[in-house]
Amino acid sequence: MAKKESNAIATNRKARHDFFIEETYEAGLVLQGTEIKSIRAGRVNLKDAFARVSNGEVYVHNMHISTYEQGNRHNHEPTRSRKLLLHRSEINKLIGQTQMKGYSLVPLKIYIKNGVAKLLIGLGKGKKKYDKREDLKQKAAKRDVERAMKERFQ
Repeated sequence: MAKKESNAIATNRKARHDFFIEETYEAGLVLQGTEIKSIRAGRVNLKDAFARVSNGEVYVHNMHISTYEQGNRHNHEPTRSRKLLLHRSEINKLIGQTQMKGYSLVPLKIYIKNGVAKLLIGLGKGKKKYDKREDLKQKAAKRDVERAMKERFQ
C-alpha cells in the first residue's frame, strides 16, 4: 500500500503579502530527470516565479531549480519554463479569470505527494500599498491580543 505523504519543500511567503489569494489549484509539473532529484533535495526557489496561460496550456516561469550535482551533461537549465498539468476545465476557468484586470497566477508551494512533485498555484489579485499596511496593522493587533490573553491566563 502506498504511503500518503505531503510535505512542503518550498513556499512562496511573499505571495500572500503581495496578493489576495482567492482560489488555489494543485498542478502537476512536467520535469526532467535531474529536476526532480534537485526538488527532492530541496534546491528549489519560488521567490520570483509566476504562471501564465498561453496556447491553452499553463506554464510556470522563473521557478529556479538548481542543477543537480551528479547530473553531468544531462543537467537542466535552472530557470526554464515548465508546463503545469491541470484539467481542461480548470485551464478554461483560469483563462477567463486571468484576463480580468489585476488577477494573476502565483505559485504558492511545491511539495511531493505520493512520490510526485506538485505545485500549488493561486489566483491572486494584487494588493495596493495601503492594503499591505492594513494587513500589518491587523497582524500586530492580533499579536497584542494573543499576548494579553497569555498574560491574563498564566
